[in-house]
Amino acid sequence: MPSERTPLFARVPVAERQPRYPHGVLRRFCTIALASILIWFFVAVAASLTFFPDTHSHHDPRGRWPWPGYGRRKVSYDQLQRLLLDTPSAEHAEEWSSYYTAGSHLAGKNYSQALWTKKKWEKFGVKSDIVSYDVYLNYPADHRLALLEEQKRHDGTSAWKVSYEASLTEDVIDEDPTSGLPDRIPTFHGYSASGNVTGPVVYVNYGTYQDYEDLIKANVSLKDKVAIARYGGIFRGLKVKRAQELGMLGVILYSDPGDDGDNTEAKGVKPYPDGPARQPSSVQRGSTQFLSFAPGDPTTPGYPSKPDAPRQPVHTAIPSIPSIPISYADALPILKALNGHGPKAEDFNKYWTRNTGLQYKGVHYNVGPTPDNVVVNLYSQQDYEITPLWNVIGIINGSFPDEVIIVGNHRDAWIAGGAADPNSGSAVLNEVIRSFGKALSKGWKPLRTIVFASWDGEEYGLVGSTEWVEEYLPWLKDANVAYINTDVATRGSCLHTSAAPLLDNIIHAATKAVLSPNQTVPGQTVYDVWDKQIRTMGSGSDFTAFQDFAGVPSVDIGFESCPDEPVYHYHSNYDSFHWMNKFGDPSFAYHRAMAQVLGLVTAQLADLPIISFRAADYARALERYVKKVEDRLDEALSPTTTTLKSSSLMDDDDDDDDDTYFELRSSTRNSSSTLTSLSRKKSSSSPSSSSEVSEEAPPSSSSGGESFRHSLQRLRKALDKLASRAKKLDKRADELRDELGRHIPWWRWPWHKLRLGFEIRKVNTKYKDLERSFLYEQGLDNRPWFKHVVFAPGLWTGYAGAVFPGLMESIDSEDWVNAERWVDIIESRMRNAAHRL
Repeated sequence: MPSERTPLFARVPVAERQPRYPHGVLRRFCTIALASILIWFFVAVAASLTFFPDTHSHHDPRGRWPWPGYGRRKVSYDQLQRLLLDTPSAEHAEEWSSYYTAGSHLAGKNYSQALWTKKKWEKFGVKSDIVSYDVYLNYPADHRLALLEEQKRHDGTSAWKVSYEASLTEDVIDEDPTSGLPDRIPTFHGYSASGNVTGPVVYVNYGTYQDYEDLIKANVSLKDKVAIARYGGIFRGLKVKRAQELGMLGVILYSDPGDDGDNTEAKGVKPYPDGPARQPSSVQRGSTQFLSFAPGDPTTPGYPSKPDAPRQPVHTAIPSIPSIPISYADALPILKALNGHGPKAEDFNKYWTRNTGLQYKGVHYNVGPTPDNVVVNLYSQQDYEITPLWNVIGIINGSFPDEVIIVGNHRDAWIAGGAADPNSGSAVLNEVIRSFGKALSKGWKPLRTIVFASWDGEEYGLVGSTEWVEEYLPWLKDANVAYINTDVATRGSCLHTSAAPLLDNIIHAATKAVLSPNQTVPGQTVYDVWDKQIRTMGSGSDFTAFQDFAGVPSVDIGFESCPDEPVYHYHSNYDSFHWMNKFGDPSFAYHRAMAQVLGLVTAQLADLPIISFRAADYARALERYVKKVEDRLDEALSPTTTTLKSSSLMDDDDDDDDDTYFELRSSTRNSSSTLTSLSRKKSSSSPSSSSEVSEEAPPSSSSGGESFRHSLQRLRKALDKLASRAKKLDKRADELRDELGRHIPWWRWPWHKLRLGFEIRKVNTKYKDLERSFLYEQGLDNRPWFKHVVFAPGLWTGYAGAVFPGLMESIDSEDWVNAERWVDIIESRMRNAAHRL
């Protein structure tokens, strides 16, 4: 009824409304369900394209997904492989080599070559740019090396007379045009100190840490002397570093032909250019930066050298005493001046008589020092400056922007030539890019982005690559799947590889697919004639910043000289196009083979849906490395084991393996005692009273070591867990590969593709992050730039790789407290890796 509040409303009874259709609830339910399915269908398609773009199965040669008509690619993976095998040519490699070696291209002085490289890559179809850094470099201004003798005058006074003046130049060879270029680079050391010093000479063998220790034990005076050492094994900068620490005035480095095997004049072999033996005037230039402590610009450790970057002092990174490289022809008068003075090399041990090759020239290999009336004057003047250098960076964008493969080679050289180091790699990289460019022209697009790099400044201390990694570190840690490096791509016919264990499987697959230029057995591949050794990552090339600083699994690969092949004139004017064309790779067939291998390695990583890593290989490698630690501990705790005896555990057959030889030779239990701020318990011994070096070592601190032995079991337990999860990850990856090749009915494809894409991305992310798990932000003791707890260059080798370096160095120094600390760190990194898997 109406009321005062609603006077106009009245209730009127009406009949109940009849439903328009029967079963209305059911109809509404079906409508909502069908609409939801349709929406979900389109969401699934969009998501699957996002997670897993248009691609192909490795098992499907037609290059399509397992359902008809969808995901077809213009260039399948098999077709891409064929292109990468067929496109590289020896003729093009020879053309690129001829260009790169036609003039000097020292770091910071090769812009025209950088620009040429950029334009060439763009012509091949790869978008490229030049990235510059302002870095601290030195260039030679003047030098001198003279042997002086004091002569008495009739009036009783004396005067110094020059008995020998070293030429410090390499002979001009008429048939080798680059040896006589007017702008050829003088002999000098990168990052050498300037100085003018005069003093008696001491022969220090290879100048390893243990060589200097042998001299100290033999009571040979080193302070205020000039060292003469032969090149070999360890990085040259560490030879100078130890001499500097011992108060020596300067260092002379020469190449002894005894290290050249059977191709020597002493064995009747003619020298270059008439034969394969070493040219007597050849000189090895090179850097003397303290490479095992930090590569890159020494004024900007850990951050990029941009114009406004703050600069740090350099005294801890480069030498403060002068050094100079000379030929063995120039070394002869100095070595002969030592004859009859001090003990002979044979009075020490077998490491001093190894490959001494100048006896036929009258050298007795006496240690010295020379008497006070026979001295050398070493003068080196270097001009230091902040100067730009130029990296060339080329990019092929892939479907996955957060998964990136980087392939690099450096462009700078110490000399006008550099036909092997580095420009065999530059020629090979050009052929790889030309091959991928041909695939791009056919409509190919990689799954993962590929970045190509032509680095500058590698020779000084991996400068260009290190500064680039330091600048782009956050992006690299997030996206970089692997780094592929070739430095000396070709200088002989023996394949040499160093790699993180994750890449072993990829190297094997690529080398099996490439025919060897050596066809003594028809059809044999590069893999068939390879020794199958994949060495531990150390340093000495551009992979260092990726592997040891950013935690990116890396590989370094190239053909090196076999023992019976012509002598390679490392960092000499005779590393020339003429030498390569006559002795190194006359047909340029090995250049072509390396371009094929490098292309296939890149394609495997960049264009297969599932990254071809094997985590179980890494776990097995870690097991070997833990065994090395246990063996080193046994040596340290043995009361009768000495440094020399531990080194002699190496078989005679291993004497030819320089990495093994010098790693053992330089791994002494006292090797890090002068380099750590932590307390170290250092063995002491009284000097020998005779020139014969004693091989009797002092008793070790076995009580702390024996209790420490139990701590290593924690690494075994952590490793067991990691190995178990690594196997599961590899098994899951294999299952997904099988699933990719399986036929799927059309009505299942949206949700199947979405799930499969998600699972593959999940597996790939685990593979990508595995290497990063072993980074320790504080870095190694007293060399914090090196972040990887598994790999680093040996503290006193520089080139050769060390495993678990922090722990090994603590054991060598018998610092059990610090060793326990490193077990904790390594265990935490292993558990971190297992957790990520």
